[in-house]
Amino acid sequence: MEETPHYIATLDIGTTTIRCFIYAARTNGDPVSIGTAYDHVELLYPAPGRVEINPEKLWTSVLQTIAKATTDAELKINQLSCLAISTQRNSFTCWNRKSGQVYHNFITWKDLRADQLVNEWNKSFTLRLMKFGASCLYFFTRSNRFLAGSVIKLMNPQVTMRLSWIIHNNTVLQDDIKTGDVLYGTIDSWLLYRLRQGTDRSREVHHISDVTNCTSAGFYDPFAQQWAGWALSLFSIKKELLPTVVDNSHDFGYVHESLLGAKIKIAASISDQSASLWGNCCFNRGDVKITMGTGSFLNVNTGSKCLASVHGLYPLIGYKLRDASGMDITYLMEGASNDSGSIIEWAMNVGLFDDPAESAGMAMSVPDSDGVLFVPAFSGLGPPIRDDSAGSGFIGIKPSTRKEHMVRAVLESLAFRVSLLYDCALNETGFSFNCIKVDGGVSRNDFICQTLSNLTNVKVERGEVVDSTAMGAMFMAGLNIGIWCSKSQLVNLRKVEKTFTPDPVHRAIQLRQIRAWQKAVDRFKKWYMLEDIKNLD
Repeated sequence: MEETPHYIATLDIGTTTIRCFIYAARTNGDPVSIGTAYDHVELLYPAPGRVEINPEKLWTSVLQTIAKATTDAELKINQLSCLAISTQRNSFTCWNRKSGQVYHNFITWKDLRADQLVNEWNKSFTLRLMKFGASCLYFFTRSNRFLAGSVIKLMNPQVTMRLSWIIHNNTVLQDDIKTGDVLYGTIDSWLLYRLRQGTDRSREVHHISDVTNCTSAGFYDPFAQQWAGWALSLFSIKKELLPTVVDNSHDFGYVHESLLGAKIKIAASISDQSASLWGNCCFNRGDVKITMGTGSFLNVNTGSKCLASVHGLYPLIGYKLRDASGMDITYLMEGASNDSGSIIEWAMNVGLFDDPAESAGMAMSVPDSDGVLFVPAFSGLGPPIRDDSAGSGFIGIKPSTRKEHMVRAVLESLAFRVSLLYDCALNETGFSFNCIKVDGGVSRNDFICQTLSNLTNVKVERGEVVDSTAMGAMFMAGLNIGIWCSKSQLVNLRKVEKTFTPDPVHRAIQLRQIRAWQKAVDRFKKWYMLEDIKNLD
């Protein structure tokens, strides 16, 4: 007798899109996507450097996307076994616990309104003193926690300074904080609150957020597994605002029946990069995956040990599950390049190609870039370069330069940035890697994947499901409700679409090219700090 499938709705909220997939999952057999729906996330730019999302528009889109995907799967809402949620990290809002009304739009992880604060704090005597103290404590204790503190650097994508900025600049928010009526949350936390609250906005529910979303905020201590008291005190963030941090096997409750017409169990909540880790089945210590979407994120599974970073990677909690043997907690090291898909989109908009699918063929149609180099720094350059004021641009253009050379230079630059993150991971972890699993829209580009394999000298493996975030959230939900009993069962469900292996000849050429590219990067460092550029502004 054929096993009755479990229908899992997976909601995936990215920076630019909302997607919902309906999977038919069985204990024995591959999960099948039977329904999908998409919607765009409208990004608002109220002032230069500010990037926001309207919460009410996002909320309406979420409900409509779930309903449309269910209809596409030819199911009714009450036939769904559960809902899994995956969200972008570090985009946040604050709302009133009594009325449910938000105080401001979501301030996204791409927002730069706190840039001046970030720079001031990183240069401040207070932070230098803290780093010196942490360095001394590390000398005596050899604790990774203090080593991490000795090289701490505030960054715009983290929540810390943007939350501090809004607290100090929103007077209504300031007044209500004094009465204890304000709640802070990233998209996952806000969604969990509203989904369980239903249409009665005055109904108060438990304020929670899963650990994978909290760990990247900047004021959560992954070593102690709690909100960092020193950061809350230093930046005037009251702990009463913050959600209770829960593990990924927590009982998240139900979507209230008033919203979609039936109760739906919420079986998993997880951040996008951790979900991608699950979608790529990187469950073992030393597994590494690179997600190449709007930005590129490299994550290394460091097992049960939280490692400290001195080269610019970030220690995170990858996931935390409760099972029969106790708590399974897995740590990550993460490095990010904020510009990947955004560079591809720009190149298309300025006419270098009409379709991203054309770019790989154009790049491979010429033997090299004819000396042309491109620096991809729309949002600055992250680790290991760590220069938020770097500029973007081509260098080395000459009369013989053709469009194909420029396209090749752009694609090579994206692989160069990711390979630097890989080198950081080698230095930080001491691991040796034999495979990099890639996903995300940019990973569809064969030229970038082959270049990455050449530069790192390891094979690059692309799964059949390129956008594996939703798949990973579905895997976690299925494990939590008992469809599967262990992570090892999930490994066989992931299928490989293509493997790229290092080409020794092209590796030698591209190693020379990346050395030249690093010289170009030096030319573009601190570009927006130059006096002549300031005068133009």
